[in-house]
Amino acid sequence: MAYHSGYGAHGSKHRARAAPDPPPLFDDTSGGYSSQPGGYPAPGADVAFNVNHLIGDPVANMAMAYGGSIASHGKDMVHKELHRFVSVNKLKYFFAVDTAYVAKKLGLLVFPYTHQNWEVQYSRDVPLPPRQDLNAPDLYIPTMAFITYVLLAGMALGIQKRFSPEVLGLCASTALVWVVMEVLALLLGVYLATVRSDLSTFHLLAYSGYKYVGMILSILTGLLFGSDGYYVALAWTSSALMYFIVRSLRTAALGPDSMGGPAPRQRLQLYLTLGAAAFQPLMIYWLTFHLVR
Repeated sequence: MAYHSGYGAHGSKHRARAAPDPPPLFDDTSGGYSSQPGGYPAPGADVAFNVNHLIGDPVANMAMAYGGSIASHGKDMVHKELHRFVSVNKLKYFFAVDTAYVAKKLGLLVFPYTHQNWEVQYSRDVPLPPRQDLNAPDLYIPTMAFITYVLLAGMALGIQKRFSPEVLGLCASTALVWVVMEVLALLLGVYLATVRSDLSTFHLLAYSGYKYVGMILSILTGLLFGSDGYYVALAWTSSALMYFIVRSLRTAALGPDSMGGPAPRQRLQLYLTLGAAAFQPLMIYWLTFHLVR
């Protein structure tokens, strides 16, 4: 006990002789680091310094605000360009269908010979939607028919032991590319023939897509009754579609006013209509004959 007491007294004299400065009440963090021994930064001090420096930097704030304005402006430009090339309101018009319209339209595509009035109906200079006018073109039937055609092609290839994802993808892409090429050719023909009408790309896409209905019927008949049934269905659906295209383009799509004018222009319009109709059987056969064996 005496030894420890003496040691404490000796230590007290030593501290009194070389007493250090008292520690500060607050650490100096102006440099982003705490006053720790060895000069090492406190944990998380560098992150806090960077964030505070970035928030407090007016140049960084200006850059962030400018970047946000550029992103907003780019978004507006994308929406503007999208609406420029694809009108959402016009696209909704071609999908305004109901069950009754779809059933009647399918019957018209299969047997159009008894249909009398082919003119598109208008209300206050605006065409009625398809669900209110049987003659109005739509994109619902072509879209659903294309999907059905792809599924039916996969089933036919599976029955023939020739199915593979690559073959099915090639079949679907070929059918889609040919329709796009057909629409582009029709647009060029309409431009060269100087047809004055409200015929748009959506109209042409709808009329070109109706061939998928005949393709489905031809494939189903071929799978059920063989090649003989396929060629009978091909002949029937092709003739029906040709009649439908001629009557629709001459009356509904091109309109009666567009058939007027000089005789050369009328001949060009007639050749355009007949060419579009004659192209349908070739496309139906080309896209379906390899699916029926």
